[in-house]
Amino acid sequence: MEKILIIANWKMNPQTLEQAMQIFDSIEDEAKNIKNVKVVISAPFVYLPKLAEKQSEIELCGQDCHWEKKGAYTGEISAEMLKNIGCEYVILGHSERRTYFNETDAIIEKKLKAGIDAKLKPILCIGETEEQKKLGKTSVILISELTRTLQQLVVDHMIIAYEPIWAIGTGKACNPEIAKKNLDIIRTALTNLKVKTSSVLYGGSINQKNAKDFIKAGFDGLLVGKSSLNSQEFNHILKLFA
Repeated sequence: MEKILIIANWKMNPQTLEQAMQIFDSIEDEAKNIKNVKVVISAPFVYLPKLAEKQSEIELCGQDCHWEKKGAYTGEISAEMLKNIGCEYVILGHSERRTYFNETDAIIEKKLKAGIDAKLKPILCIGETEEQKKLGKTSVILISELTRTLQQLVVDHMIIAYEPIWAIGTGKACNPEIAKKNLDIIRTALTNLKVKTSSVLYGGSINQKNAKDFIKAGFDGLLVGKSSLNSQEFNHILKLFA
């Protein structure tokens, strides 16, 4: 049986290294007891080197990367840099990157290639807005985002995070039955794109009350945002799968 993949996306939090270490240590203490789950923490870049020094079983993840290996890109971080400090994963195409930094599918495709070339495991985020959902365009959006980013890449295994944009940070998670229908759309699209194997995660207002419902619906794991900054809440989520 494959382990459930649970990724903590801390985004631009917490504010100090001390707080980051405290959250990490608390999660690590619980994760040691949960054999059915692989825990990954996506921390701000400035904390990753210190977290890597702990040589924990918890794996580390970058929150983004540039598409070039090096060069005059002030403020950017390459996939190679993430790999060299101990990351195994990188989140790409998060809706916040698409919205606030105007990242297009073409940009995300280049970043995916960079991540794969650096031997990272990219986590591609896709999802529809509230307006797109109301207009019945969810399937069109999901298939489009997958096709535009993956059709030119040779990918053996891909990790997809289905995150309805309207559910992120709102406290209103997607209904698990609807999420299951969207999961089926995603899996069919991946098959059509000739992606050999894939893991599909759910993200968007995950908490200890609903986390298990999405795994029961068929998702391979979870991408947890706000709840991952509260180690007690996050640990409760992990315990659901003990």
